[in-house]
Amino acid sequence: MATTAIPAGFRALPLPITQLSLAAVLKCGQSFRWSILPLPPSERHGLDNEYRLCLRDRVVCLRQSPDALFYRSVFPPGVPGEMETREAETLAWIRDYFQLEIDLVELYRQWGTADPVFDRLQARFEGIRMLRQDPFENLISFICSSNNNISRITKMVKSLCQHYSPALVTLPHPSGPTLPEETYHPFPPPSALARSEVSAKLRSLGFGYRADFIQRTAAMLVETHGVGWDAKKLMEPSEEWLMTLRSLSTSEARAELLKFVGVGRKVADCILLMSLDKKEVIPVDTHVYQIAIKYYGLNSPSKAANMTPRLYDDVSTKLAAVWGDYAGWAHSVLFTSDLKSFASHGLSSTPPAPPLTRDSAGSSLESTSPVSTPFETPLSTMKRKRATSTKKPTVRPTAFLEVADSLSALAADESGYSLAERVKRRRRKGGISSLDTFCPASG
Repeated sequence: MATTAIPAGFRALPLPITQLSLAAVLKCGQSFRWSILPLPPSERHGLDNEYRLCLRDRVVCLRQSPDALFYRSVFPPGVPGEMETREAETLAWIRDYFQLEIDLVELYRQWGTADPVFDRLQARFEGIRMLRQDPFENLISFICSSNNNISRITKMVKSLCQHYSPALVTLPHPSGPTLPEETYHPFPPPSALARSEVSAKLRSLGFGYRADFIQRTAAMLVETHGVGWDAKKLMEPSEEWLMTLRSLSTSEARAELLKFVGVGRKVADCILLMSLDKKEVIPVDTHVYQIAIKYYGLNSPSKAANMTPRLYDDVSTKLAAVWGDYAGWAHSVLFTSDLKSFASHGLSSTPPAPPLTRDSAGSSLESTSPVSTPFETPLSTMKRKRATSTKKPTVRPTAFLEVADSLSALAADESGYSLAERVKRRRRKGGISSLDTFCPASG
């Protein structure tokens, strides 16, 4: 394969797409502020989109080929500093944000060896890794996620930026002047959201009850840690304090997060996983619970069990035993693969519709999930691999034989819905009971 030429104004970081797939990672509900802009045919040359994110002092622009990540920074006029230094800072941010020091290919190999279900998925859903986000942005974003869907969360987060953070820079669309320019705003600091009038304003913008949660959480941070601005770190004292949670144990960091208004166990676990370096944490919702029962041998008193703290821990412990130290990362891959919006991801052509199958209870299941499409690795090859493995899989022996068909019932027709909306739809179809709110990172 010919090497893609470096786009004008960009720099190149050699990086195979098996280590990072922007098309997957930036669309699966971890972060909600990336602008994804299609490139004109004249500039593609194997590149489809430009990805942009506004930081406090710059806009980072990314493009990707199969073997390289291309990056550049755009600063507001009059910002001092040498371009070499600025681009070195951007590269350091990229390495940190995408956690590029972690060998994702090796993790996939380990998960595929230990888990036949994951082995079935990995050929199509490569390059999906956890982001290392700013903790305050991550906290507020997932307060917005309560009873919500990815599209609405994205609108809310961008609305916060537009109303409570000054514009940094306006950039033309990469496809040319015929498309509108976009003005970029950084994520607002805690002090901007802590004022008492913020709640009413957010309600007028459609945030509903989440408006109070956001304002009160920001106020708690400001009241406890004070107001100020570190010009070098580009953050306030409370944001610096949130960063220190990375050095605490998982249980200690979780306890601190649970003190905030609008943060329950699952939202706290999303934050632990996505911004506080707790790579083993698995946010548990109804979807995770059902998969743990069907494919990983979790014993449950009933399919309609309430999500008690003990059951939450049982599900998390069961899956962590399968996936190991990076269980939260593996969980993200599994859920991305089950999103209907990823139905054609990794496929060169649309496969024929698979037949109806039946689950262990004898119910008919229509195979429309992205997981149900054929994979490059034939089933017979997977059987041989299991037979020669020295490590005994934790998964039920028959789980991977049926996963391609029966996972589909959980994902069909649910693209972009929150958990609450999914539960209502399933109830109308004779489905499951309500367990918990939706974590976008989990689909």
